[in-house]
Amino acid sequence: MSSNVGQNYPYASESETQRAAAVAAAVARFAGLGDRIAVEASPLGEVQPDERWWVWVCPVGDLSGRLHVAGYALERHGLYTACDACGQTFLR
Repeated sequence: MSSNVGQNYPYASESETQRAAAVAAAVARFAGLGDRIAVEASPLGEVQPDERWWVWVCPVGDLSGRLHVAGYALERHGLYTACDACGQTFLR
């Protein structure tokens, strides 16, 4: 299976609390990530505390990173995700 097809399937799901904590940790760990998210994505808006979000495997490096939803992409329709291991961003 090609990586393009394989990456379209979510790896797991996480609660809103887990998602927000993972994105905040990635922003704190990688310089400029918060600024990039602010420029390239719109906020998620009001989110229910019990809401669940998909998590994907990051296609970069040793595949140990996870992509967490950081907002909605401004220029294209889709979720804007940030990797907790490499700091790169992707559309899902």
